[in-house]
Amino acid sequence: DNVMKKVITLLLAVMMALALAGCGGKQNDSKEGQEGGESQYAEALEVLNEIVKAYNEDQLFAMYGGNQENAVMDAPGKFDVSKTDELENVYGLPADQSANIEDAASMVHMMNANTFTGIVCRLKDGVDMDAFVDSVKSSILARQWICGQPDTLVIINVDGRYVAVAFGVAEMMEDFKTNALSALNGSQVITEAPVV
Repeated sequence: DNVMKKVITLLLAVMMALALAGCGGKQNDSKEGQEGGESQYAEALEVLNEIVKAYNEDQLFAMYGGNQENAVMDAPGKFDVSKTDELENVYGLPADQSANIEDAASMVHMMNANTFTGIVCRLKDGVDMDAFVDSVKSSILARQWICGQPDTLVIINVDGRYVAVAFGVAEMMEDFKTNALSALNGSQVITEAPVV
């Protein structure tokens, strides 16, 4: 019980530190990342935490973050990009694209992944974002769904270095998109498509 309290306390401290770090750079509306420069965001988890902070209370939902082996409850979590099977099976990212990702963070609806699944990936230097996005979009839209089907796929470019990929029910996708665009400097929707 004490170990669990320490783990939760540590996670909260890390999330607060990330949140504070994110607040400092937010007023700087730099577009450096758009031209392939450095991102203002230090890691994918910071990007996802910024989005979640923009949610109002009635938009939030029970979630887990990170990879399944080391899941974080009720918050986004850092995803181990070496877990290529999970990247493909849970998030729909093709196995051949995993080598293009250097950092990732995720959040998944606790009750049903088809209700909401989201991941933010930092692409390695020199990776063609358009080719990455096309591959991910094709992979997700071609999936065979079990236990229901998501309504919408949304893919967002975050300052030229990060790609946010999410699919789920239409209302939750609208919340995710709106909150991402309002919370993140240099973000734009690349793809918004119905999942049929």
